[in-house]
Amino acid sequence: MNFLSISFPNISPEIFSIGGFSIKWYGLAYVGSILIGWKYVSIISKKSPSGISRKNIDDLVVWVALGIIVGGRLGYTIFYQPLEYLQNPIKILEIWNGGMSFHGGLIGVIFSTIIFSKIKKIDIFHICDMLAIVTPIGLFFGRLTNFINQELWGKVTSVPWAVEFPLGGYLPRHPSQIYEALFEGLFLYLVLALLWHFTKIRYKPGVLTGIFVSGYSFFRIFIEFFREPDSHLGYLFYVFSMGQILSFPLLIFGIVLIILNFYRKHESN
Repeated sequence: MNFLSISFPNISPEIFSIGGFSIKWYGLAYVGSILIGWKYVSIISKKSPSGISRKNIDDLVVWVALGIIVGGRLGYTIFYQPLEYLQNPIKILEIWNGGMSFHGGLIGVIFSTIIFSKIKKIDIFHICDMLAIVTPIGLFFGRLTNFINQELWGKVTSVPWAVEFPLGGYLPRHPSQIYEALFEGLFLYLVLALLWHFTKIRYKPGVLTGIFVSGYSFFRIFIEFFREPDSHLGYLFYVFSMGQILSFPLLIFGIVLIILNFYRKHESN
């Protein structure tokens, strides 16, 4: 045992269980994040130049939730374990067993938001900017549940804050889930919320979306160097994890969004 390391707290992935029914932190994180995001978008929409109505926000939540669940699950299936799910396709529906991809969820939300914006005739970037602010909230709670579930842990290390995960062989490891919760979640949320409330950047729709996308991608690429790669995939090109490979084009896309939308002419407000 490394005397500088921290023992993993005795936290069960299940909040409670009755008979064969159980409530898990993983599921609560998803449901809670969507509800918090719904409430927060309702609040910040009052400052949105889009003029989106409360009813449209209520409808948007349904579209976003579907995008997250369908996109996240299919993304995990395609990006991380395609052969396993091709052999047993029914397992794709078993979302209660975990296995969601942020990149897949993002793609799903993009498609659902495009459809929603066309139907409601609302500028898609106005919608995406509000979603960009609340998405880090979900990332924060999601990464905390990864920690509770003892999954996606980091590489072996001797740093004083290393954690000994029982499922990780009781070796002192980087708590990479906490790193991601703090930077992809809390830090990104604070940056985006401050920009929305205290600057005029909300009048340049698409810029906040670009900041979120590029910011998330940068932190994901960096933190993955401290995280164990997926055991069934290992490193691609001997250096990068699947998460990093998926984040590189997203980083470029986010930077392009910032530049194009910052200098794009908008209606005066």
